[in-house]
Amino acid sequence: MPSLDSTLVVVPAYNEEATVGDVVRELHEALPTVACVVVDDCSTDATAHRAESAGATVLRLPFNLGVGGARRAGFRYALENGYSTVVQIDADGQHDPRSLPTLLDALDEGADLVIGARFAGTGDYQARGPRHWAMTMLASILSRTTHTHLTDTTSGYRASGPRAIAVFARHHPAEYLGDTIETLVIAARAGLVVRQVPVAMRPRAGGVPSHNPLRSAAYLGRAMIALSLALVRPSSYLRSGAS
Repeated sequence: MPSLDSTLVVVPAYNEEATVGDVVRELHEALPTVACVVVDDCSTDATAHRAESAGATVLRLPFNLGVGGARRAGFRYALENGYSTVVQIDADGQHDPRSLPTLLDALDEGADLVIGARFAGTGDYQARGPRHWAMTMLASILSRTTHTHLTDTTSGYRASGPRAIAVFARHHPAEYLGDTIETLVIAARAGLVVRQVPVAMRPRAGGVPSHNPLRSAAYLGRAMIALSLALVRPSSYLRSGAS
């Protein structure tokens, strides 16, 4: 397993004052030597204060960039500060930090990017309706693109090694769903090795979930658009970042 002392946990957060402090504290209780940076995406609540009070380093963005832009800022921070591993987790409490060593073990076995997958035999997370259809279709297409079996291509629980950090610090997409779907296309085109490991995920600990029939249908359309854009964009500029 990569050294925990050289691992940075990146937590993008926008108006997550209800949960971000508990996320940081749980992480430090489970893995005391891991550094944590919360990227405050121009929140209008007490997100930054709660994160700092819990012991995280906080990067405050001057404009709301979305989760993809916040993650890119986290990768740049990792690259500039010499971290060799980045683990990204969400600020809403869904990702259990006790699964983090499992992701790191997969990096140690040769992967550059590891996805913590909800639909791989662990846990009881379920998606239904259009959201399930989209996830199934995306998994089929992106499994072929990345040359590995994937079941959960929209999971935000991921670990990146040095080559992936170099790529995502420069090319991590900011668009909605690009931060998950397009990053896999980018990884494949940059020659990165992608793997998934099973993890159990939890319900949101706070905030408002995005699941309802209308939003699920919109999710299906946006997911297909994100994938289409990712596949048609040129890739020749990527390999320099992974070398």
